[in-house]
Amino acid sequence: MKNWLLTGLFFMIVSTVFSQGKISGTITDGTNSLPGANAAVKGSSDAATSDFDGKFTITTSATSGEIVISYLGYETKTVSFTVSNGGTVNLGTIILSSDDNQLEEIVVMGKGIIDLAKDRKTPIAVSTIKAADIQAKVGTADVTQTMVNTPSVYVAGQAGGYGDSRITVRGFAQDNTAFLLNGQPINGMEDGKMYWSNWSGMSDIANAIQIQRGLGSSKLAISSVGGTVNFITKATDKQEGGFVSLGVANDNYFKTTAAYNTGMSKSGWGTSVMLSHWQGDGYNDGTRGEGQTYFISVGYKANDKHSFNFLLTGAPQWHDQNFTKSVDSYLKYGRKYNNNWGYLDGKYKSERTNYYHKPVANLNWDYDISDKTQLSTVLYGSWGRGGGTGNYGTKPTTPAGGQINFDGIYASNQGIVDGTGNADGRSTNGAYVIRASVNNHAWYGLVSNLKNQLTDNLALNIGLDLRTYKGTHFRQVADFVGLSSWTDTRVLKNGNSEPSGISKSNYVTEIGRALPWPATFKTLGEDQRIDYDYGETISYGGVFGQLEYSNDSFSAFFQGSLSNQSHQRVDRFDYLPENQDSKKVNNVGYNVKGGTSYKFAENHSIYANAGYYNRQPYHDNIYLNFTNAVNPLTENEKIFGLEAGYTFSSRVITASVNAYRTSWKDRVTTSSTTALAADVTKYPSLQLGDLIYRTNEGTEQVHTGVELDFAAKPIKDLSLTGFLSIGDWQYQGNVVTTTRDESLATLDRVQQDVDGGKVGDGAQVSYGLGFRYEIVKNLSVDSDWRYYDKLYSNVGAVKNNLELPSYDLVDAGISYKLFIGKGKHDSIGFRVNVNNVFDEVYLSELTTATAVTPTSVNYKGINVANTGFFGLGRTWNFSLRYNF
Repeated sequence: MKNWLLTGLFFMIVSTVFSQGKISGTITDGTNSLPGANAAVKGSSDAATSDFDGKFTITTSATSGEIVISYLGYETKTVSFTVSNGGTVNLGTIILSSDDNQLEEIVVMGKGIIDLAKDRKTPIAVSTIKAADIQAKVGTADVTQTMVNTPSVYVAGQAGGYGDSRITVRGFAQDNTAFLLNGQPINGMEDGKMYWSNWSGMSDIANAIQIQRGLGSSKLAISSVGGTVNFITKATDKQEGGFVSLGVANDNYFKTTAAYNTGMSKSGWGTSVMLSHWQGDGYNDGTRGEGQTYFISVGYKANDKHSFNFLLTGAPQWHDQNFTKSVDSYLKYGRKYNNNWGYLDGKYKSERTNYYHKPVANLNWDYDISDKTQLSTVLYGSWGRGGGTGNYGTKPTTPAGGQINFDGIYASNQGIVDGTGNADGRSTNGAYVIRASVNNHAWYGLVSNLKNQLTDNLALNIGLDLRTYKGTHFRQVADFVGLSSWTDTRVLKNGNSEPSGISKSNYVTEIGRALPWPATFKTLGEDQRIDYDYGETISYGGVFGQLEYSNDSFSAFFQGSLSNQSHQRVDRFDYLPENQDSKKVNNVGYNVKGGTSYKFAENHSIYANAGYYNRQPYHDNIYLNFTNAVNPLTENEKIFGLEAGYTFSSRVITASVNAYRTSWKDRVTTSSTTALAADVTKYPSLQLGDLIYRTNEGTEQVHTGVELDFAAKPIKDLSLTGFLSIGDWQYQGNVVTTTRDESLATLDRVQQDVDGGKVGDGAQVSYGLGFRYEIVKNLSVDSDWRYYDKLYSNVGAVKNNLELPSYDLVDAGISYKLFIGKGKHDSIGFRVNVNNVFDEVYLSELTTATAVTPTSVNYKGINVANTGFFGLGRTWNFSLRYNF
């Protein structure tokens, strides 16, 4: 009996083994193989991973069913199969489509917080840039460079130095575009601005960037007037591996990066670490820079319900700066001319250096309460330390040729009695120091979102957005340049912001080094500060909610938020002790948004949305002339937006057309330029080269436009992209303009008619084409061409703005990837970029609008007395990356 049982068991095992079949295939994106893609038999544990050539083989006992093919960044595909007992079947080549707008797999934590537009289920205009494109095309530029091929996006300020670029979206500046890092707001709390030097490592750590133009899809209590830019960083990688890379570029640029992922352990823990260092001389004269980036991510999956991820990242850096100058001076001294530097005792020295370190930490918690209810929460903090340098005291006349005579300054300072400079406004004894304008802050916040799937098609989101911010702003001596000390004297103000008749002096003997790491750990005492010393506390609390209905062909949503901002200013330098704290100001704001989309045929969909914002003014606009006096002109800004669009999508081409209109009332704009001879004549307290700030209040503007973008793959090895933006952005009505000097003292205040004036700083018409072609396997070339027109000066609200000459640019690159070793990720990648291939000479921006006169000297139809920047000429960069 026992023998019969053993014999039967043997035949059962044999028959089972021989009844198993094999399913094979090759996974590609239509051009390249996709190593590491997952292939699994639906409803079973039978699965396999593709090899270096994209090939896979699954052993299964199933005779029919479906294979599910998935790969990060691509649409999941299901393929049916039938296999005879013990037989084999080859599914051939399986092509996965790039999933540009559906990023669920890229977001591995904070899914309820990070608001990403997913195909046309979210009715907005959106563009997505993935990690591969970011790393390939950013080169030595700021991460803003990756957005240049996006409709209605204009990048300016690159000639200022590393990290000094800025972008406009649909004609709205950065302070009116919302920027989010893993769902955490990162616009400045005081003024809404973005300083890309603080985020110089973003291109290294970003998993994707999604630009939502217009009202955006964010559920948070934020007002994204121009758009919302979501930066999604890498999280703790689930698989072990890493990379090292080396980059070199024009003007002695050099960068090294190393990263390693432990992978997720059986106990649910994993760590990812990345470090990088960069340095370079800068494209323009006197724009040297150096910095580092660090990224640490620790993930823990406690169980099926709870996942945690802790992230710490920062990018300490310093870079010397170039400011706008007259076109005439560029024509005299060359387009790379910069008058902010010179030599001291034969060594290079800059008067203008930006230095900053802004560590950011956040803890994400994803809680799957049930199949229908999820809670996502991020707790975050950031601590900014640093500032920018400039002259303080009496600045000697810059000699012909433009470089600062530091040797002469040093000798002059050495001749001052007792080596002590002194000032009551300007230096009274001819002394000069390099000062640092310090901007420190501590920022803490929490964003939490609860999602409940009410039905199969109806979802409800509700949440909280809480922030508190404390900033400190003062000046200190960064370099005495031959002096031993400095005395700063001023008359204190009373509670009405008027002179009290009581004077106070600071005797300064210490310096604060203009470097990010020393600034991180050392702050000078209040008695060692000059010119000004003030701060603010800003508290923000908001609630938000969204109700969304969606099925296979139709979606509709309604969003709303209510928020309160509390502001208080404290001035430790210019006020009597009992009057240092300002009146506290509270402002309530709200927004409502709604939209719908409809897929009326297999390849066709349409959408429309509308929104109204009642937005609080920024802190810097609440207090008058940078004093404790509350500005009576400030009020909530009113924004009304309309948008509609159409999308066609097929296997060969995807194209979208969007139309928009945004009306913005009661807004405030600020611009800056450097003092020319005419300014010194008009304002005798100024010196040549001083910064001048102009603030326009009560501004109204209307932006309308049409956008087109497409991506096509007409043949296997060729991909095409393109975009077109036509905008009409104008000011309306009257504005009040206040002009201030670099110490924020008011020079004058006037009212003017600006009706019909053109909004500047962004090209109102732009279009471009791009392609990528794979010459042979893993070797490809690509190029992008862009044309800009209807670009006006960045002068705030004026009646007759100045139009710059149109221009076009061509960028090109070549990539090669070589797979080596036995690991599925082991490879060596090469990339070469050349930007502005034909070395186009163009004006990228102007900060004045001086008209041509019968006697003026002109350049391409522009009066050479205007100040601004020429764009960068031809640049190149090369990178080598080893993945393991």
